[in-house]
Parts: sequence; structure tokens; C-alpha cells
Amino acid sequence: MAKNIEIEIQVQLENIRPLKSFLNKKAKFLRQSRQIDYYYTPVHRNFLAKYPAVEWLRLRKTDKGCSINYKYWHVDEEDRSHYSDEYESSIDDIDQLKLILQALNFKQIAIVDKQRQDYKYRSYIISICQVKKLGEFVEIEFEGKTTKRPVEITKDMIKFLKIVGVGKITRNYNGYPFILLFPKKVKYEEF
Repeated sequence: MAKNIEIEIQVQLENIRPLKSFLNKKAKFLRQSRQIDYYYTPVHRNFLAKYPAVEWLRLRKTDKGCSINYKYWHVDEEDRSHYSDEYESSIDDIDQLKLILQALNFKQIAIVDKQRQDYKYRSYIISICQVKKLGEFVEIEFEGKTTKRPVEITKDMIKFLKIVGVGKITRNYNGYPFILLFPKKVKYEEF
């Protein structure tokens, strides 16, 4: 995919054990990390004023360093997203950037704290995430080149999970900060 395009699903599984077993046998373990994500919105253009929220500005702190990230999710007529424009860069001093955002009238709206294990399997990065206050999730991100449309790629991700045998798959289209802020408004789809 293009450098600034991200194709990803975020799901909860009825039975994660078959996926963990599959990854331990067939995938390459990449890393284990803790990520603390700080989400912001500009006061003059509130990202949460629109449903579903399609824009996120995030600062991330990990044991390997810090980054800033902006995503714009493209949604279909049913408010489902299959890909986003994504721009990301490393930063040296997250505390100074927080102060800059505050001075520019950006408001912190959510903090997402998660432990994750990342695996590489074919053209997927598969992450098992334990998200504080939300539970266990699986993220699958496509990395590679293809002529398929994003919606076809996300359908392939669901098929992959079904083949592995994880039972019911519950996909959310809103992301962790939205789930924390508006748990009753989250759009889910079951497979």
C-alpha cells in the first residue's frame, strides 16, 4: 500500500486461543511493548463533533520512543471504515509537544494504555492488545502491495481469522478512544 495509507481491522474474538497457538507456530514474533496514547482535538475544529469521528491526533509513548500521528478514516455510506490516511513522525520530547498543543488550544480527550504483542504473518502485522479498561483486542494491519481494494483486504482478514477458528468475531469501526469516550455509540459488526 501507499506509504501514508493504513488498512487495518480491530476486533474482539470469542476464542483467542487458536489465534495465539497459530501465531506461536507459524508467525514471526516481532516485539512486546507498552503503548500509552494521548488523543487530542483542536478546540476550533472538534474531531468528536462528527459521528463517527473520522480524525484522530495522537501522541504515543513507548519504551522505544515517542511519536505523533494523524489519521483520517474514510467511511462508507454505512459509517464503516476500511482504511485511513495516516501521517506519523517520531518526536524527541513528548512533554514539550503536549505543552505546544495546549498552547495552540488543543484539548486532550482520551488516554489509551495498552500492552501489545506483535507478530508478522505473510503480509499482516497481527497484534494482540490488552487495553486498560477495555479488555483484549486483536489488530491486523496489512503491509504489502496489492491491487485489491481496502474493503476486499479487510474481508480477507476476517476470513483468515475464521479459518484459524476463533469463533465469533466482533469488529468495531470506531477505535479505542471512541470506545472509552462513548461506549454506547460504538458501531459493531459480528462475523
